[in-house]
Amino acid sequence: MKVYQTNEIKNIALIGGAGSGKTTLAESMLFEAGIIKRRGTVENHNTVSDYFPVEQEYGYSVFPTVFHVEWNNKKLNIIDCPGSDDFVGGTITALNVTDQAVVLINGQYGPEVGTQNNFRYTDKLNKPVIFLINQLDSEKCDFDNIITSMKDIYGSKCVQIQYPIKTGPEFNSLIDVLLMKQYTWGPEGGAPTITEIPDSEKEKALELHKALVEAAAENDESLMEKFFESEALTEDEMREGIRKGLVTRSIFPVFCVCAGKDMGVRRLMEFLGNVVPFVSDMPKVHNTRGEEITPDSNGEESLYFFKTGMEPHIGEVSYFKVMSGSVKAGDDLTNSDRGSKERIGQLYAPAGANRIPVDQLNAGDIGCTVKLKDVKTGNTLNGKEYDARFDFIKYPNSKYSRAIKAANSADTEKLMAAMLKMRQEDPTWVVEQSKELRQTIVHGQGEFHLRTLKWRLENNEKIPVQFGEPRIPYRETITKSSKAEYRHKKQSGGAGQFGEVHLIVEPYAEGMPDPTSYKFNGQEFKMNIKNKEEIDLEWGGKLVFINSVVGGAIDARFMPAILKGVMDCMEHGPLTGSYARDVRVVVYDGKMHPVDSNELSFMLAARHAFADAFKEAGPKILEPIYDLEVFVPADFMGDVMSDLQGRRAMIMGMDTEAGYQKLQAKIPLKELSNYSISLSSLTGGRASFTTKFASYELVPNELQQKLIAEHEAETVDEE
Repeated sequence: MKVYQTNEIKNIALIGGAGSGKTTLAESMLFEAGIIKRRGTVENHNTVSDYFPVEQEYGYSVFPTVFHVEWNNKKLNIIDCPGSDDFVGGTITALNVTDQAVVLINGQYGPEVGTQNNFRYTDKLNKPVIFLINQLDSEKCDFDNIITSMKDIYGSKCVQIQYPIKTGPEFNSLIDVLLMKQYTWGPEGGAPTITEIPDSEKEKALELHKALVEAAAENDESLMEKFFESEALTEDEMREGIRKGLVTRSIFPVFCVCAGKDMGVRRLMEFLGNVVPFVSDMPKVHNTRGEEITPDSNGEESLYFFKTGMEPHIGEVSYFKVMSGSVKAGDDLTNSDRGSKERIGQLYAPAGANRIPVDQLNAGDIGCTVKLKDVKTGNTLNGKEYDARFDFIKYPNSKYSRAIKAANSADTEKLMAAMLKMRQEDPTWVVEQSKELRQTIVHGQGEFHLRTLKWRLENNEKIPVQFGEPRIPYRETITKSSKAEYRHKKQSGGAGQFGEVHLIVEPYAEGMPDPTSYKFNGQEFKMNIKNKEEIDLEWGGKLVFINSVVGGAIDARFMPAILKGVMDCMEHGPLTGSYARDVRVVVYDGKMHPVDSNELSFMLAARHAFADAFKEAGPKILEPIYDLEVFVPADFMGDVMSDLQGRRAMIMGMDTEAGYQKLQAKIPLKELSNYSISLSSLTGGRASFTTKFASYELVPNELQQKLIAEHEAETVDEE
């Protein structure tokens, strides 16, 4: 295989909603480029992209598939991304390492919520976009309506390059207004017949051609001047104008294909090869030190590993982008993240499940290798005496969580190892060993996302697992001050145990003045502060611990033991066993014994005194509240709002964004447990949502009583 230079390489992501036909398009592109001799289908489980067993089981792409084609002496690295929002990690990964997004739109439905989500990611990452309307042979396809919807959503930047003469089962020809030609295909697709535009289409074609010329000219001053003079540009000038417009996201060309019949695919690839930006045309990436890295083949050797695949009989396949320099088989590199040394034994250009050996890959290119010792997704390998790291891929917050455990407890260690290995393949699977909840929690992007994880554990790793409801990380606090005292006394021959602690608890808020006195039952207690500690609790909030003991009633050496007893109670709140927070504790009196007092005695006395005082201080349970944004078609807004109100959500606002309604709300975490399933059911999978932790708020009183009762019942059962 030829060694391609940086200015001959283009990196492209195929993205779009589920069912938009990305995998089928990839198959046709590979066929057109001569990489495969026969096109497979998703239904027959024989495509280059969806080759993992779980993908064939579900009929969906689960992982991004990297492949390449050689076209007109250029190398197109293409990543076919999963369409389901549950597997958005693959899309985000691909967009970060490519320079051009081809967004597929299902010709049956037009722009869907998946299209909107994907477009939002391209906007955030400032990536050029080409829209590709697929499935023009569907009876439901209404091309003009789709174009109207796209212009409503994405504005005048959407500029048609092509349009079909007919849609539905009779689709077999389209008009290309860049080349001003008609393309017609036989029943098998493939190479088109190219003819002049018929008279019946000339007026429409000329109108669209003029709009395209104007859009191309807007991206270059010299082209704009020429356009004003002659209202015409040459094909090469139009291509240059479109290329510049793509880089600045000021033009979104619209193409047409029927990928299933291989119609329009070859013309699309010509455009990708001739017009879309090269690696060198795009804004530079920055390393973790903020330094701009130029994709220069003569620069320092640096590889960023963006994906790990676990393949049968091979093990880990590590995919990388050459950020700078050139890499050759046999190169010795250093892992800047882990400090280990690595040798690149074999070098490949990826082609789905296949790998084509190559001798060298230059800056901007994408490749893979196998049998590395200690390289994980997100690591950087560098040449001698060069130290660069990259951390530019940011994944969205999880939306769906489940407690997970091995059906056979003997498999627990094996389960954890398998999940950590699988997280290398998909970083949006997040595993958490929660000390607080006493559960192993696996977080993902949706129910289907975690169901896929479970399928792989049970079918690939042969580890039966059970999913359960995650516990909620409640917090406990108090709403008023109270006092309590407790004497711990134990005598059983010889030295005994004695410690007596008198303390006051009260709610703590940032910036509160130190206490001077308290009044309980008409009696005033004056405070004389000797020492104060402010402890930032690792679970949020504060504990302020004040020593106000006078007259030597408790020796200062016992104060750490008293604090330890209080902290123990804060870690296991008196109401539900949840963490307590935002409490001020004042130890003001007590008693000790010259012989029997020790640290253990005072720790136990403090624990009991604190628990008693806490229960009398208007204790309240706090629950985590999340900010929720739902993107939903207007038709379903009423159902979605009704459902949210039934989940104790507070609607904060509504807005319109890119043709969809955006609903903002605050909702308790407990009510989010199965929200992804419910939202999908309510909207036929046409809505999506994001969440972000907002705050802790008081739970309603009736729910508090229920939670306390449940905890007491659990405690009795455990005893």
